[in-house]
Amino acid sequence: MKILFVIENYLPHIGGAEIVFKTLAEGLVKKGHSVDLITHRLKNTPAFELINGVRVHRISCLQSRYLFTFLSVPKVILLAREADIIQTTTFNGAPAAWLGGKLTGKKVVLTIHEVWVSKWPQVTNLGKLGCLLHEFLERLIYLLDFDCYACVSDSTKTDLFKLPIDRKRAVTIYNGVDYELWDSQKYTGRGVKKRYGLEKNFVCLFNGRPGMSKGLEYLIKAMPLICRKIPSARLMAIVSRDKTYVKRYEYILELIKRMGVSDIVLLINSVSYNELPEYVKAADCVMVPSLAEGFGFAAAESCAIGTPLVASNTSSLPEVVSGKFVLVRPKDETAIAEGVERVFNGQWETSRLKRFTIENNINGYIEIYQKLIGETD
Repeated sequence: MKILFVIENYLPHIGGAEIVFKTLAEGLVKKGHSVDLITHRLKNTPAFELINGVRVHRISCLQSRYLFTFLSVPKVILLAREADIIQTTTFNGAPAAWLGGKLTGKKVVLTIHEVWVSKWPQVTNLGKLGCLLHEFLERLIYLLDFDCYACVSDSTKTDLFKLPIDRKRAVTIYNGVDYELWDSQKYTGRGVKKRYGLEKNFVCLFNGRPGMSKGLEYLIKAMPLICRKIPSARLMAIVSRDKTYVKRYEYILELIKRMGVSDIVLLINSVSYNELPEYVKAADCVMVPSLAEGFGFAAAESCAIGTPLVASNTSSLPEVVSGKFVLVRPKDETAIAEGVERVFNGQWETSRLKRFTIENNINGYIEIYQKLIGETD
């Protein structure tokens, strides 16, 4: 098959969605399929690049993912003519992919990570006008007639069903975790603890964006409560400093100062994905205080490596967590502190490890593609 991906962000930009589509695109190539990928062009990146067999076409759009929606259309139409099927995702690549599919008669699969309709004020720090605008644009995407809606969890699919879409076209395909990378036997975490002088501390680890949906502010507010019960507790927060989150990062810095927790909260710039397991292994407790998650890589990966987890009891997280974990009320620093205390005392919940394999993820998409292509024959 010839598959055309249309996604707003790709390598070298790294995030949960980028990992999903890197794994999927390269996995399809390894299985003998042809993959072209259109994305927005970051500064100092080539217009075209071959990455592990994936032909990456970057569109110059002033480094704006919003402009990508419009400026990518000519390239999408050009490459769609030669493709068997088009793969896209929410949000900014979806309209261009849909239009390309309509103009060339090709089926389009939309991957949905999260549905934020009616949630924008709760999960972002956008003003009222910003929330209204983004909700309007998101609703427009779901008014488009895609041929398949691939949801990354049943929770996401449940949210999708609140909107006027054809339910028969919706399926759940869980994101895949790289269990070879997240193998607890490969790591000790001792080097990380030594590097930051945390050998004698109870380390709580946060990894993610400083965006409001990730709930970092509630974790910071919980730290004084945690230290009252666990004086050796320290928070190691690996936080993205992407330009998109400059204001939120500054807010986090100001919050740490205002709360007087500078001596117990250590902010670390993002590390490479391959380095991340060593940090997770170094932690005594991984924190996922999110307000909403479509899948929850941070949770699934921590469970895979065996580090106890404290996570919000919301959206997809109860669906994803396993192993050693404690679920707590979101947006509640007291509940977060109580969850950490439970982990410190070894009073976590236990369950059989849930496995979300890359192979199942790739095969799930191949099955969809083959079905849709068959419908056009």
